[in-house]
Amino acid sequence: MIRDLFEATTEGKPRVVEYEPDGDLHHTELVPLLEAGGIEACIGRELQPYAPDTWYDPASVKVGCEISFTRYLYNRQRLRSLVEIRAEILALEKEAEDLLAQITRHDQR
Repeated sequence: MIRDLFEATTEGKPRVVEYEPDGDLHHTELVPLLEAGGIEACIGRELQPYAPDTWYDPASVKVGCEISFTRYLYNRQRLRSLVEIRAEILALEKEAEDLLAQITRHDQR
């Protein structure tokens, strides 16, 4: 567990405060490798406006790449036209009617 001291003003007096991070508030961010200003700029822009006491442990920073296999390997399939879809629905309706007719003929015997 990381603990540290930092200067803060409480009740109008400067003090040295010890902090211990709350594990429930742990968060991970993906920061672009070529982010202008680095991690500090990203935290300042994206997180600190909402959580002013946001900080990070430089020892926890991991550098890596995210590869979206879907982006490179996914092949889109052509969407069917409305005419094709309508024809399929009509064929299925006809098939259902024929099956119903067969069932009702068997019941009359």
